[in-house]
Parts: sequence; C-alpha cells; structure tokens
Amino acid sequence: MVRANIVISGRVQGVFFRAHTQKEAVLRGVTGWVRNLFDGRVEIMVEGEKEQVEHLIAAVKQGPPQAHVEDACVEWLEFAGEFEDFKITW
Repeated sequence: MVRANIVISGRVQGVFFRAHTQKEAVLRGVTGWVRNLFDGRVEIMVEGEKEQVEHLIAAVKQGPPQAHVEDACVEWLEFAGEFEDFKITW
C-alpha cells in the first residue's frame, strides 16, 4: 500500500477535473481527496495499492476532455490508512 500527493497544473479548474478524479479513484478502489488550490492548480492525496494509484496518476495526467494538463508533480509518501473513501474537498 502506498500514499501519493499529486499536484496538477494547467487548465484544470472549471473543467470537471475534480469530479473526473473522484470517478477514476472510485473505479480503482483508492481513497483520499481532491481539491482546487487558490493558484489554479489541483491537489490530490491518494492511498491504495501501488498499481491502482499508478493507474489513477496516469488517468489524471490525461484529465477530462475539457482539461489541459501541463504538469503533474507526484510525491510518494508513507501509507497512513487515514481515509475511508475518496472525496472532493475544499
């Protein structure tokens, strides 16, 4: 089990990016949250099996059709097991 913090930049707010991320996370059975940052980026904190987290990272690098992802910064962290589901947060 792993934990990753992902910060996505580009045209990623106002294009259903958070809803897209939540849908992809639920499909993969991972937990955590996604939120908009004040500077226009999106931050994701995710935990789960490494393969599923990697699949989520690949999905968010693509984003929904309206998005344009310029960069995805991934920081691997120690698994903490603190989440029960995957939520859109503020």
